[in-house]
Amino acid sequence: MASLNEHVMRIKSHLEHAHLLHAGHDHFLEKLAGEASATTHSKGYLIFQQDDKAEYFYLVLSGWVKLYRETLDGSMAVIDILTTGHLFGESAIFEDHHYAYAAEIVEDSEIVALPLSTLKNEVESNSEFALSLLRLMSRYRRHQAQEIEHRTIQNTPQRIGCFFLRLIDQKAIGPVTFELPYDKTLVAARLGMKPETFSRALQRLRDEANIEITGSKVIVNDVKTLAEYSCNSCSTEFPCKDV
Repeated sequence: MASLNEHVMRIKSHLEHAHLLHAGHDHFLEKLAGEASATTHSKGYLIFQQDDKAEYFYLVLSGWVKLYRETLDGSMAVIDILTTGHLFGESAIFEDHHYAYAAEIVEDSEIVALPLSTLKNEVESNSEFALSLLRLMSRYRRHQAQEIEHRTIQNTPQRIGCFFLRLIDQKAIGPVTFELPYDKTLVAARLGMKPETFSRALQRLRDEANIEITGSKVIVNDVKTLAEYSCNSCSTEFPCKDV
């Protein structure tokens, strides 16, 4: 069994690689790691609900976590699906300490809970860290604006193609093979589609962009062909600069 010190150093190592925390003082990261609590959860576990009072933000050590909002009619709008190294829940310090979305485990995961109060203290005492946090939040907002653009202008096969392009080396020459990071139903939800719509769009993408799909394996026979098909209705140039 790992010692307490090894446990803290392991979490600190992950925190040091999180973009959100790059500008944090070393003593801040040490304090955060020392206060951290790691737990494992199975698929379907609800970490927190939308509008819950927030005391922690979270780091994904392994597995996948779905962030979503629920509409008044009970429908689910998936905001993001996160894996190892990603943080979530940190924006609650700007939301009157309430979560703006719900978070649910979608694959068996190890999650680390980190006190929001420690993060808030670092924001208030370290101006460089505060500016870094604002820059990252601004970048995330730009990415959200681009997703709204895609849902408004791109057709469904183009949106899937864009998603695929962000999973591969966009400068690759020749066939590229990769595995879908999570279940197709989740991919559909992430792209704002119903499963049946996703299936029809996937078939059209096969025909239009020369790709092959078997189960979770995807073969892009020519990246340029997929890019020309998917990126015609996008305001940013290819290769994507924010990948």
